[in-house]
Amino acid sequence: MAFTLNVNGKTSMVDVPGDMPLLWVLRDVLNFKGTKFGCGIGQCGACTVHIGGSAVRACQTPVSKVSGRVTTIEGLSPDGSHPVQVAWQEIDVPQCGYCQAGQIMSAAALLAQKPVPTDAEINTDERQPLSMRHLRAHP
Repeated sequence: MAFTLNVNGKTSMVDVPGDMPLLWVLRDVLNFKGTKFGCGIGQCGACTVHIGGSAVRACQTPVSKVSGRVTTIEGLSPDGSHPVQVAWQEIDVPQCGYCQAGQIMSAAALLAQKPVPTDAEINTDERQPLSMRHLRAHP
């Protein structure tokens, strides 16, 4: 079935099954590799993208349910100048990097809706992936 998607400001037509997760459409059909597969059940947040400005888990979102502009990490800021991306670099966030795109997308969505969240709001925000709430750095 054919679907028209607006991803990072560009309109594309994809011919895929309606139940195909947006994650695989983005990665395998449209070649946006920044959105990652993590757990496959929407808990880890590695697959987080924005649809209409809201953070969603692309692994749990069928392409047939997508309405609105999709923004991936590649479209958040093509030159890496989004404030969350800049802060990530400035404070040298200690992670392997695999799930960071999802963490950045989740944080950007939260901050777009609540520019100055409290620590409690950050820690309980359902958009924040488990990996964001339970960061672990190993020496």
